[in-house]
Amino acid sequence: MQVLRTPDDRFAGLADWPYAPHYAQVMDGDGTALRLAYVDEGPRDGAVVLLMHGEPSWAYLYRKIIAALAAKGHRVIAPDLIGFGRSDKPTLRTDYTYAGHVDWMSQWFEAMDLTDVTLFCQDWGGLIGLRLVAAFPDRFAGLVIANTGLPTGSGMTEGFKAWLEFSQTVPEMPIGMIVNMGTGRDLTPAEIAAYDAPFPDETYKEGARQFPTLVPVTPEHGQVAENKAAWEVLERFDRPVVTAFSDGDAVSRGGDAVFQTRIPGAKGQPHVTTKGGHFLQEDCPDDITAILDTMIKARS
Repeated sequence: MQVLRTPDDRFAGLADWPYAPHYAQVMDGDGTALRLAYVDEGPRDGAVVLLMHGEPSWAYLYRKIIAALAAKGHRVIAPDLIGFGRSDKPTLRTDYTYAGHVDWMSQWFEAMDLTDVTLFCQDWGGLIGLRLVAAFPDRFAGLVIANTGLPTGSGMTEGFKAWLEFSQTVPEMPIGMIVNMGTGRDLTPAEIAAYDAPFPDETYKEGARQFPTLVPVTPEHGQVAENKAAWEVLERFDRPVVTAFSDGDAVSRGGDAVFQTRIPGAKGQPHVTTKGGHFLQEDCPDDITAILDTMIKARS
């Protein structure tokens, strides 16, 4: 496996991004060592909040939420998936698989040795993050699930179909503009530039290109059986689960009902419909902060 690493100077002076990177090493099945970057802010003894991003964003998506939760005394951890942000970027699309990402993030999660974790997951942050919950259910104290799914080959929304077509045919993938198109507000030029920062050119975007094709929306996709097995665990998960899907996301619309119906911990919880697009972290960071803070305080 050949790997690219975004130069550090690409991350200098980004808008609203004062966070120092932390690094861990995960191993690919072929023996390649990959550097995984993550943010770790707030007091070490604070309640742990794990913020999982998706496609084609990175931990920058959570910049306002990180600051707000850390100020409330929580320990906030936001990793960059392999292929995104400051994390290493394999150069071939075939290097990126759903199973591979679950394995890489599982290695990292185990090494971090986190307990009583409150997870917020969106987009691929849910497809991967909920697999972590299924693999390590006793390490999670609560889940906030937003604009995501854990598909098992039963089809796709029209919104996702349009995204899949666009992502596979656009000559150059405009990462920052994609995030901007998926928000309810207009991002500033500086914010758009920050989403572009991890990708100096198209060679760094193979993961971003490949991710949409990996979502298991047909029975023939990889990881259908593994996601079905994960659902069996989630259907026994009885700790608090809140859905916070937004009102303007055509990709995941209606997906909250599945989690509310199938996960025991979702029964009787204060589920909300937030304002915003697919990247609701950009549209309603204060609401997300409040949901997470309330969930944590309810346990104490």
